[in-house]
Amino acid sequence: MENRPPDCRLSEEDLRAALKEMRSYVDVTEEDLRKIYEIALRHARERAALRIPVSTVMTTRVVTTKRDADLQEAARLLSENRISGMPVLDDQGRVLGVISEADLLMLAGMQEGHTFRDILHRILGEPVPARRTGDKVHNVMSFPPITAKADDDVSEVAKILDERRIKRLPVVDDDGKLVGIISRADIVRAIGKK
Repeated sequence: MENRPPDCRLSEEDLRAALKEMRSYVDVTEEDLRKIYEIALRHARERAALRIPVSTVMTTRVVTTKRDADLQEAARLLSENRISGMPVLDDQGRVLGVISEADLLMLAGMQEGHTFRDILHRILGEPVPARRTGDKVHNVMSFPPITAKADDDVSEVAKILDERRIKRLPVVDDDGKLVGIISRADIVRAIGKK
């Protein structure tokens, strides 16, 4: 429906052809079908009007690190920039993973709080994350990265952040190269501007 030309209107012939093509009995009149179509079209237009692309709210100046960076350097970057996580990039600017305060705290021996969801995952036989060791970012970063695209809808990103219990997503292009980052705070600001 989104690719429909704006001046395209349904005719009686279109409705009859659609009903005939279904090749089964449908207890609906052509007038009912027209009403359903118009209501659905209105909902689609309203949904499209409410859509907020990630590109309009993402942060484009992103603090990053490399996979072979020292953990002390990563911790310093997080602290100095007052951020809780950052993307880890390869030499071509592709996102390999994310390193967060939680990753560094788990390395330091602090255990992540167990939630009901964690218990369910273990009951269902999902692997328990192994204790990470090492002194380089790649030893403790979270991977593979969960990413977003610039044209994704902010509401979909918000669902991912909530379901995965994470605070940010790197935004990548079709080659996996970093173009920005979207955080919970970015989404809250976007909602506040509506």
